[in-house]
Amino acid sequence: MVTAQRTLTINAAFLQEIKDDNRELKLLLQECAAQLAPAGAARIDPALLVPALARLRDQLAMHFALEESYGYFDDAIDVAPRLSRQAETLRSQHSELYVALCAVVERAEQLLYHESGAVAAREIAGEFAEFHRQLQQHEASEDALIMQVVNEEIGGGD
Repeated sequence: MVTAQRTLTINAAFLQEIKDDNRELKLLLQECAAQLAPAGAARIDPALLVPALARLRDQLAMHFALEESYGYFDDAIDVAPRLSRQAETLRSQHSELYVALCAVVERAEQLLYHESGAVAAREIAGEFAEFHRQLQQHEASEDALIMQVVNEEIGGGD
């Protein structure tokens, strides 16, 4: 009996691009988190925060576009079709996370243009912290999905 088996192809150039993207995303997340740390929330400098958040927003868009355009999820689904619902859930979270970050950027811009005050700074810090938590959870779930596919592909899941 002949059985067809799909394989997960890992492109070295794609992996390097993802690695570079992840490094930049982490640096920007750290920069924004440091500016919005609870102790510093009352002393936020919107002139520094808004550009940092805007760079983070743009990098997040690039991060999600890379994952989606290079078939990051599609290859996983092809290898392990039973994981398609989980992969689709993770893919749908991209837009939710992006919109959440855009809301934080918008709130920070209001602070920059003096449309809100010190209370808003604390709220922005809280909203960013929640976004950051959700993004970390999302990324961990993506990593777990990919590792599950890789383990199945090489037989490590026996």
